[in-house]
Amino acid sequence: MAHLLGAEAIALEYPTRTVFDSVTLGIDAGDRIGIVGRNGDGKSSLMGMLAGTITPDAGRVTRRGGTRLGVLDQTDDLDVSATVQTSIVGDAPEHEWASDPQIRDVLAGLTGDIDFQARVDALSGGQRRRVALAKLLVGDWDILALDEPTNHLDVEGIAWLAEHLKRRWPAGSGALLVITHDRWFLDEVCTTTWEVHDGIVEPFDGGYAAYVLQRVERDRQAAAAEAKRQNLMRKELAWLRRGAPARTSKPKFRIDAANALIADVPPVRNPIELTHLATARLGKDVIDVEDASVSFGEREILRGVTWRIGPGERTGILGANGAGKSTLLGLIAGSVEPSAGRIKRGKTVKLAVLDQQFSQLAEIEGERVREVLGRQKSSVEVEGKELTPAQLLERLGFSNAHLSARVGDLSGGQRRRLQLLLVLLDEPNVMILDEPTNDLDVDMLAAMEDLLDSWPGTLLVVSHDRYLLERVTDQQYAIIDRRLRHVPGGVDEYLKLQRQAGPAGAARSRGSGHAGADGGGGDGGGGDGVGADGADGPTGLTGAERRAAEKELASLERRMDKLSQQISRVHERIADHDQTDFEGLQSFTSELRELETQSSELEDRWLELSEELG
Repeated sequence: MAHLLGAEAIALEYPTRTVFDSVTLGIDAGDRIGIVGRNGDGKSSLMGMLAGTITPDAGRVTRRGGTRLGVLDQTDDLDVSATVQTSIVGDAPEHEWASDPQIRDVLAGLTGDIDFQARVDALSGGQRRRVALAKLLVGDWDILALDEPTNHLDVEGIAWLAEHLKRRWPAGSGALLVITHDRWFLDEVCTTTWEVHDGIVEPFDGGYAAYVLQRVERDRQAAAAEAKRQNLMRKELAWLRRGAPARTSKPKFRIDAANALIADVPPVRNPIELTHLATARLGKDVIDVEDASVSFGEREILRGVTWRIGPGERTGILGANGAGKSTLLGLIAGSVEPSAGRIKRGKTVKLAVLDQQFSQLAEIEGERVREVLGRQKSSVEVEGKELTPAQLLERLGFSNAHLSARVGDLSGGQRRRLQLLLVLLDEPNVMILDEPTNDLDVDMLAAMEDLLDSWPGTLLVVSHDRYLLERVTDQQYAIIDRRLRHVPGGVDEYLKLQRQAGPAGAARSRGSGHAGADGGGGDGGGGDGVGADGADGPTGLTGAERRAAEKELASLERRMDKLSQQISRVHERIADHDQTDFEGLQSFTSELRELETQSSELEDRWLELSEELG
């Protein structure tokens, strides 16, 4: 592979600290590199030196002659007086850029809902970010350096960007350098991971999941001071191997090595115990949304939403930007009143919201962290242990020095972690997280997830971070065409539904269409899909066909439940079996694979029927 860019013994110092000290690395054609590390450790500085926007204090950066490098910074340099079209394609005639399939793909993927003749200064922050990204991607580059490209993108936009980057260059050509806290995105597009820490850059083969394994192995051999960090990453690996089947085939490392590392790590959550604790705190009645609709003027945002939220429920909410996710959260929290329908809350509900605006911190900006914690409870129980607020804050990455800092002087990531701590210390039994990953690095995301694993309450999460949604929630709903719909297949099923809907459906799901045909269906929508005369309903099924499908669906659910129990029993037999009896273990493994194959086939059919029934 051709060498494209290299750094030799580069160093960078600021008045208060040394960021890098004699770092040497290179980028070859075909490299797809993700850069991870704690906030402030130098990820953006490293990218800036490689891209030529920051001059190192020592060493040199060399680029092969003729190599074209495109950079996406966290801030854009768009001309605010220019139109969207001019910003992206310049003054080129329409027939030139419209005939280019790559440009058409980029425009459809990123700017389909943006007026091409709108001025940049009229756009929202998220729209400007997408225009800046589109401007970069329509160019022809040998190397792309992207700093937080998923910021302001919804789940669909992130999935599109991942696919675009995977097929942008032929195999073995082009190079990608990306900084992101989106761990799903790292796993999807990167084949190498660079960890920036303690003034060095440490390379790992593979994406995020492979990086977790290798880092665990490194930490197991490290000093005792790394023990806490090691245990956290081992728990993260346990989830990757047990809780996310779609990822287990991607990392190119030995499965037996991963299994050995997590042999003594329990599942990340005990859902039965958490549900029991949540029911004890909440009772059976939590929040019922009954046929609720919300309109602002003539614009309808939500229509006919019915959702019964139970104790201990952990639900992720999906939807395009502008689909109505925040409006739905407002309905549940009581800050938005329904235009029709009603919201019923249980008498014991104590609800807290972790919002994007740091509202919990607004009145304590001038106080020191130590003073804020001093007014809180002296202890709180986490995973059966009594911890002080300071100990909890330590688990979230704060040092003793941070306790003396004023709240207003904290970084965005530190403020987000303090905000989460204050919410937890208030001991709510229903918690809403609205984009909780903002400003957090991957280490702190793992720490936050670890803390939420033992939280016994009802958890509702809105996030474009697919990894977080799959990690901390047990089910997902989506807002599609103003309806709330259960998506048993999670994010993959939601993206499939959006692709089937096409551009018009995507526009409706963003709330920009007029009130028209239903199409939302699902658990959250109203209507049974069949008229009184038995004629075809919105799903296209006759009454007899629908009854047959519902009957088969119920049968599938019983068979899936039975298979799930059989699979659990085989796992127990494997755990209890003599681990030196390889023939016996192989027999159990074969039986397990056969059961899992049957379960997968039943799930596929279940999803097909669910979509048919709407």
